[in-house]
Amino acid sequence: MHKFFALFLHIGLFGPLILGVLDSSFLVLPFGNDILLVVLIARKHEGFAWYVPIAALGSTIGVLLLDLVARKGGEEGLRKMLKPKRFDYFEKKMKKDAGIPIAVACIAPPPFPFTAVIAAASAFQYSRQRELTIVFFARLLRFSLVGVAAIRLGRQILRIVKSGPFYWTMIGFIALCAVASAISVYGWIKRSKLQGAVQQA
Repeated sequence: MHKFFALFLHIGLFGPLILGVLDSSFLVLPFGNDILLVVLIARKHEGFAWYVPIAALGSTIGVLLLDLVARKGGEEGLRKMLKPKRFDYFEKKMKKDAGIPIAVACIAPPPFPFTAVIAAASAFQYSRQRELTIVFFARLLRFSLVGVAAIRLGRQILRIVKSGPFYWTMIGFIALCAVASAISVYGWIKRSKLQGAVQQA
């Protein structure tokens, strides 16, 4: 865990940017960027002004990558990804007004189904420009709140981060995220191949 965060801490502004792209595309890294921002801003308060928008930009780029795949797969691709009841639920929500679920997904913490909401909005052909605009400003709000917490409670948070129980919890958490990410990437690749085979047929 120390090496993992040390890498992103060492590369400065690119840390929140890269982690934001990874977290919002096909990988599962819940709270990864939040923790990184807390550490960066707690150590350097003036970094709030650029770390927060950079993290929001990274998240938006990640969503764009996810959108490119989900939009191409369309409703049929989404139907293969979700259970029938889940599909019907997203179809109703997205066709009514996808903007609200997207904004909530960007602000709400896990286990809110962020990836599923973005994929559903894209699959039902919600405006890409609106989607990315909502994602950027909603993430900007979330990361701003995280930044304010880091400034006000930074020392206490850093003490928790350095504690033994947190260390071992995060090791287990990262291992779980690695497994979930592998499953997620495998699923997307498999569905993309199936979609391509269907189109060729």
